[in-house]
Amino acid sequence: MLAGKRVLLVIGGGIAAYKALDLIRRLRERGVAVTPVLTRAGAEFVTPLSVSALAGAKVHEALFDLTAEAEMGHIQLSRSADLIVVAPATADLMAKAAQGRADDLASTLLLATDTPVLMAPAMNVRMWDHKATQRNLAQLRADGVRFVGPNEGDMACGEFGPGRMAEPLEIVAAIEAALTGGPLAGKHVLVTSGPTHEPIDPVRYIANRSSGAQGTALAAALRDLGARVTFVTGPASVAPPAGVAVVQVETARQMLAAVEAALPADAAVFAAAVADWRVANAGAQKMKKDGSGRAPALEFAENPDILASISQRTEGRPALVVGFAAETEKVVEHATAKRLRKGCDWIVANDVSPETGIMGGSENAITLISGAGAEAWPRMGKDAVARALAARIAAALA
Repeated sequence: MLAGKRVLLVIGGGIAAYKALDLIRRLRERGVAVTPVLTRAGAEFVTPLSVSALAGAKVHEALFDLTAEAEMGHIQLSRSADLIVVAPATADLMAKAAQGRADDLASTLLLATDTPVLMAPAMNVRMWDHKATQRNLAQLRADGVRFVGPNEGDMACGEFGPGRMAEPLEIVAAIEAALTGGPLAGKHVLVTSGPTHEPIDPVRYIANRSSGAQGTALAAALRDLGARVTFVTGPASVAPPAGVAVVQVETARQMLAAVEAALPADAAVFAAAVADWRVANAGAQKMKKDGSGRAPALEFAENPDILASISQRTEGRPALVVGFAAETEKVVEHATAKRLRKGCDWIVANDVSPETGIMGGSENAITLISGAGAEAWPRMGKDAVARALAARIAAALA
């Protein structure tokens, strides 16, 4: 699918630059012509000779190359490729691109192009989390720049967290999605996320500890594979992703209505942590203590079962329905029974016991349960889980 495509690869200055060498090899294996641009800082980590040997092409380093600039070489470079890939995309390169600065070859190419751009960020976790980097990220996304990663994990600096550059094969998949429209192009995927809030009175509610991080990451991963995503979210603590249709709800009944309104869909992924019960006698005004020492009597009613409702539809059922099962014991046993009871195709099961740190945390350890059985995945960052699950969904819908 990539044979004959042309990629302009900008290699920034970071320890992750060594992965760019493998990325070049992987692209060349797939018939991609790679034109490398090596920043001055990037050359501190990988040599022009190694880059050139793997790419089979000249390495461009200086903006004022007199031979090339006689024909405005930087303009030609920026427009002769099908895609510009920046890997690693350092905090400095992202800042320059977001602010429109052009003081070296790499930043000039990014400013002078109308070619799509894909960035693979790599930096220290504190740099990635810094408000300035997050502002630049938001601006670049708004400008149409695609991103792959960063992943979470141990870093060369000894810290742990988001900031590791995506692995070469992940970047290759993102390049394929950018150049071909993605394996989910033309597909509509519905994703639910976050908790629901069930009111007790106008100021109090019943909820759970879900942050919405896994559902948000999954919506973004499906978007990056080319899907049109409808994202139905409860009041999550993480912001919804850009580039998807966001429907915000509060209660389980509102979520069911939003899901039904979003159909038809090719696939539906129910990652939301929906409250099983709601308060049937919720107060119209704030409930107050009356001095008697007695708590108000709350009457509970069962909420609609959104997963079962969609899984068991006789008309308009998505081709693939995926549920989530957050368990604290007998995870596989309970999740397997849930899949059969609800009628969905897959269940993504995880252990959310407090000691795991998964509920509301940045990592997940799932078991994917289908008709073929239970497949345990290693613990990894929620973004990595999302990308792997999105790839499985794309394969199932192919």
